[in-house]
Amino acid sequence: MEMERPVYFFLFVLSLVEDSSPIEDNKIPSLCAGHPGIPGTPGLHGTQGLPGRDGRDGRDGAAGMQGERGEPGQPGPSGPRGEQGSPGVNGVQGEKGAQGECAVAPRSAFSAKRSESRSPPLPDQPIIFDVVLINEQSHYDSETGKFLCEIPGLYYFAVHATVYRMSLQFDIMKNGKSVASFFQFYGNWPKPTSLSGGALVRLEPEDEVWVQVGVGDYTGFYSSVKTDSTFTGFLVYSYWQNSPVFA
Repeated sequence: MEMERPVYFFLFVLSLVEDSSPIEDNKIPSLCAGHPGIPGTPGLHGTQGLPGRDGRDGRDGAAGMQGERGEPGQPGPSGPRGEQGSPGVNGVQGEKGAQGECAVAPRSAFSAKRSESRSPPLPDQPIIFDVVLINEQSHYDSETGKFLCEIPGLYYFAVHATVYRMSLQFDIMKNGKSVASFFQFYGNWPKPTSLSGGALVRLEPEDEVWVQVGVGDYTGFYSSVKTDSTFTGFLVYSYWQNSPVFA
């Protein structure tokens, strides 16, 4: 009898269900109001979703205050060499420079000899050396026997005399004054002897130099075909830097 009660109760419930209205989707018919159930436990965290799209750019903000100037950076490496530029415009002509040395050194030289003569020259007068050997600058006058200076400087003059029949004394003269004097005694030798002398002389333009014999019996200048008497002079160096001739 006790086992039949559950069967009757099931049949009773089934009949109630058949007589009720159709069950709406996802709804349980309320036979009677119950109490709220106990909240369930929280579910597990879901997986991370896909990244969203980038949003639109915002509007430009206002310019900020200028910052402090930073320290200079280190120099960068040298760049490649550029192409050669076109020539520039000619500059203004500079001022004239100081006077330099002469490109060609001044020259002055001569040499002359006496033509054949067996008579002695006159004393206290220039001896005429009338045969010119060299006189490119024409500073020696073969008619007067005098050298005329045109280039200021230091000159060397030399005289070679053949001495025969009498003793000889001669002077190298500058503007009428003796610069150097030479003497050779002649002792009645059967053959001629010689007397030579020379001197350095400083000259200025218009100075004159010549040779002359002294007074008395010392005029034994001699010249023949085989024995010559010569007068030579040449410029050693000039004083052109301090002379108005080269100004």
